Amino acid sequence: MRITVTGATGLIGAKIVGALRERGDEVTVLSRSADRARSRLGVPASAWDASSQPAPAEALSGRDAVVHLAGEPVSRRWTDDARRRIADSREVGTRNLVAGLRAAEPRPAALVSASGVGYYGARGDEVITEEEPAGDDFLARVCVAWEREAGAAADLGLRVATVRTGVVLDRAGGALAKMLPFFSAGIGGPVAGGRQYLPWIAIDDLVSLYLAALDGDAWSGPFNGAAPEPVTNAEFSKRLGRALRRPAFAPVPALAVRVLYGDMADIVTTGQRAVPARARALGFRFTQADLDDALRRALK
Repeated sequence: MRITVTGATGLIGAKIVGALRERGDEVTVLSRSADRARSRLGVPASAWDASSQPAPAEALSGRDAVVHLAGEPVSRRWTDDARRRIADSREVGTRNLVAGLRAAEPRPAALVSASGVGYYGARGDEVITEEEPAGDDFLARVCVAWEREAGAAADLGLRVATVRTGVVLDRAGGALAKMLPFFSAGIGGPVAGGRQYLPWIAIDDLVSLYLAALDGDAWSGPFNGAAPEPVTNAEFSKRLGRALRRPAFAPVPALAVRVLYGDMADIVTTGQRAVPARARALGFRFTQADLDDALRRALK
């Protein structure tokens, strides 16, 4: 297949590019820094500022599919400027991607776009499948707009799948990388009481999920990018401590997290018990469905 990837230099994007190349696909990327992307990934790259211009049609014409991952990092203090950048990079950026797809000839057949389990908002211990409605907090509204703009590609004849990703387990980046210094020092523990659910997924399974969505004509609409058995924050903390052979009992009060991160603290003090109902219904098999095994592999 001939695949174009946006957001390819990020943690997930680089893994997807590597997996596509390993299986023999022809990969190109769209990036704000085309030279950096070419150097890091070893694939052809075209320059694109997603926030200010349509994606270059010539870089999309004749491709079989597009994987869209571009977006500003969410894990930062949510100042007014950060909120705007987080929202615009997804809503406006995806709208500009679809504008490029509209001008492409021939157009790709499929678009697989990132989203997040934040789509559902804070839902306590309710089991969340893809059929559940959206929440109404900041991240939920961002995800709704993100998916709406990606869905506009369906009007152009593309098959559109969105992957609502949970917490990705990889020591090189993301939430796990931020936790490791504290847990390795023996001062990690449950946050805000630890009762909130954490929908986790091993990065290798997430990459496989994206590849399945690229390959399968039945993969359309939203898919929860989370392992079959989400756990509470307290249980995750206990298992991470066990994997590191460190104590993991130091509680982190919600107030301390809010003082440090402001409103962004909502990500870790609330959660979603999201399960991958639609992927499993299509026969997708998780190779790291056990959290202890997934943590061991992620920490190698």
